[in-house]
Amino acid sequence: MTRFRILIAVFFLALSIPLTFFVWRTYRGLEQEETATLQFFAATLFDEMESALAEIVRREESRAIDAYAPGKFTGAGRGGTCGEDSSSQLRHEAAGYILGYFQNNPDGSFQSPLTGAEADSEGASSNTVDLLRRANAVFNTKRVGATDSMGPPASFARKTAIDKQAEEAPRASLADRYLDTSRLQRSKSALGQQAARYERVAPRQAIALSEKKTAAEKPPPGVASFRSRSPESADAPAPAAAEPASAEPVSPADDENQRRIAGKSLRSEAERSPSGFQVEVAPLQAVFIDGQQIYVFRRIMFNGQIYRQGFVLKVREFLTHLIETYFVAQPMARFTRLRLQVAESGRVADTLAAGAPVGQPSFVLDRTFPSPFGFLSAQLICDAPPPAASRQILNVMVAVLTGIFVIGTAAIYKSVLTVVEHSRRRSQFVSAVTHELKTPLTNIRMYIEMLEQGMARTPEKESEYYRIVNSEGDRLSRLINNVLELSKLERRQRVLEKQLGDLSEVIAAAREAMQVKLDLEGFELELDLGRLTPFAYDREAMVQIMINLIENSVKFGGSEAQKRITIRTRPVARGVSISVSDTGPGIPRGALKKIFEEFYRVDNSLTRTTRGTGIGLALVKKLVQLMGGTVAAGNNSGPGCTITIFLPTESTAPAEEGV
Repeated sequence: MTRFRILIAVFFLALSIPLTFFVWRTYRGLEQEETATLQFFAATLFDEMESALAEIVRREESRAIDAYAPGKFTGAGRGGTCGEDSSSQLRHEAAGYILGYFQNNPDGSFQSPLTGAEADSEGASSNTVDLLRRANAVFNTKRVGATDSMGPPASFARKTAIDKQAEEAPRASLADRYLDTSRLQRSKSALGQQAARYERVAPRQAIALSEKKTAAEKPPPGVASFRSRSPESADAPAPAAAEPASAEPVSPADDENQRRIAGKSLRSEAERSPSGFQVEVAPLQAVFIDGQQIYVFRRIMFNGQIYRQGFVLKVREFLTHLIETYFVAQPMARFTRLRLQVAESGRVADTLAAGAPVGQPSFVLDRTFPSPFGFLSAQLICDAPPPAASRQILNVMVAVLTGIFVIGTAAIYKSVLTVVEHSRRRSQFVSAVTHELKTPLTNIRMYIEMLEQGMARTPEKESEYYRIVNSEGDRLSRLINNVLELSKLERRQRVLEKQLGDLSEVIAAAREAMQVKLDLEGFELELDLGRLTPFAYDREAMVQIMINLIENSVKFGGSEAQKRITIRTRPVARGVSISVSDTGPGIPRGALKKIFEEFYRVDNSLTRTTRGTGIGLALVKKLVQLMGGTVAAGNNSGPGCTITIFLPTESTAPAEEGV
């Protein structure tokens, strides 16, 4: 058994280790799938935001260079013209997050579609114009040294090990199998145009752009005008509003003279070149006006002068618009949290967050948007990605598989133990049968020799010896019949021969067969027979059952002071109850069901001194079941135990049945 237990342990480990690894790898792959799925849809959310920003850039880049003039407008598209409808669209298309549009002239002066007689007649807000004018004044102090290099917030710059694992592992295992994501990221370094472009504009637009002084406000006191000596210096798109290195300040009077001269020269050139002029348009860039306003603009290089055209973005309203439009209504807002940050050179200017509260995030996805919105960063975090639909099925299958594995291993172990125990009982049975056969044979031989030698001196003694010899012969015959009957039952060859009766004849036959044994052991047999309706049963089987029950009580109750066996029969619902009670030592509670198993014997001091084959009660159970009944054992409230048999009654004629 020790070797068998070692083999079972090795078998259990040999299966459990790879099974555990398989389950772990399956859950790991499922976690990566869940994380990759969340990452995909989070990236899709950021892509939608980026597409909206790209649309803003596209709209601004498509504006005509003279679209920022006050009053009547011309030029809604590249090189095109527009009428009143386009000018009104520019003035009124500003969303809630755009304060307004204005143009910063080379001399620092300010003009906006919201100024002028026509704009005033449409109810333009003087307060908005004042705010734009202040923004222009602040921009004049920053436009030389400002750049469009907007770094992400410091809080987004570093990732923890969990962040990298949650973001990089799924990408390496899933996304990189299909797409080169590094190429996609490089292609999104900027929204819209990435370098300065040249476009040809109509003479009318060129003249309108250069002659803005009548409509534009003069530069505020103390702000110098700038003139560039080298127009080529405006080609560099990197510095935001950076003037050429050779720029020098000039006085307003000199600048006015220069504008008149340039205007006359431009008209003369326009007459000679009716096809138009070439202007240089730089990509959009952004400069902070203050912590809550950003000027997004383009530089127009024409006739040696730099014009800056764009709009003022309201930071808080812009962040609110992005969150409410693209995140709040999404299902992922129920389990993720979105945080938007605006930063100026790594310093956080404003932050806005929405979504579910997050404690210890296991998923983090960052996005810094391309220029000119490089100041804007987004971060999506989540405690745990939502479980995949297959996770519940996997949990059920793992539980079922684990249960089958454990139950199967336990069943194998128990089955082998049962086989080993059954083999041990059979071995004991052979030894017990040998002893049980030798005992009656020895007694028969001894009493025959005594009769031959004339030791029975009286007829009474001689008659007693003959009864003993006959009793031992019956005992030997019963033992052989039990073995043969059990063999037939195991091979399913036992055939029932039913006949009607009320069991009185059966009990009488059993009492007669066991009377000598009862007298020798000093037992008293009591009968308590109720009135039974005749029913069909196998007489030989019932006689054998009753003899085995009486013999079992005699065998184990012989050492008790009180020796009494009681047989009771009672009619019950749809059958007959037969009980055999004794005053013996009883049966241990744990063995009440096992005593009907083949070759089973209770392991105690009494059974070790009392010989037996262990097939008597097993044969009783098999024969009772063959007749459609049941058998059970139980201890009495006093000494001894009771074995009760239930047999169903039948009103049909006797029939033969096989097992």
